[in-house]
Amino acid sequence: MGRLLIDTIPFTMTKRQINESLEDNNGRLIVNGVLQRAEAENQNGRVYPRSILEREVEKYKGREIKENRAFGELDHPESSVVELKNTSHIIRDVYWKGDDVMGRVEVLKTPSGNILKELLEAGCTVGISSRGMGSVKEASSGNTVTVEDDFDLICWDFVSNPSTHGAFMRPMNESVVGNVKTQSYKKINTLVRDIICEIDGVCSI
Repeated sequence: MGRLLIDTIPFTMTKRQINESLEDNNGRLIVNGVLQRAEAENQNGRVYPRSILEREVEKYKGREIKENRAFGELDHPESSVVELKNTSHIIRDVYWKGDDVMGRVEVLKTPSGNILKELLEAGCTVGISSRGMGSVKEASSGNTVTVEDDFDLICWDFVSNPSTHGAFMRPMNESVVGNVKTQSYKKINTLVRDIICEIDGVCSI
């Protein structure tokens, strides 16, 4: 029986890229980057065969993207359903570059999308996380598992606290590169709190 499969990889963006995107797209934040990788062990010890990802990418393009409903959430829930109330972005296109699944992603001006935009502009670490249903088969070595043919891609989410060790986006702008000081994290936490309080009208954190 298939189970929920969530895998996270870094999604790189610089302050300059953000500003250029806003200028070039009439205030819309549109970014490009790697969404998924085939034929390589990821941080969760899983390998996605290229043939399976190719099938799912084509389905996703012909269904969700074509119908303008390729939504994703901010943080991945343990659910096989994308909640519109938590939508932060929409995938506009997916394509291959070698064994990498590349994506053109628009950050929406929703409450969750505004939070994501502020986090990116503040240099916070984020990742892109695939969500799908399927089963896996353990390799003979016992160290990796291969995603099987019943895999069904649901969406790609942006995550600020991925469970996968090391799967964080490292900021590339200003002085927040490499080791981030505790003071920087405090500023980020304060920023997130202020955004949530302003949107909800109630500050419980």
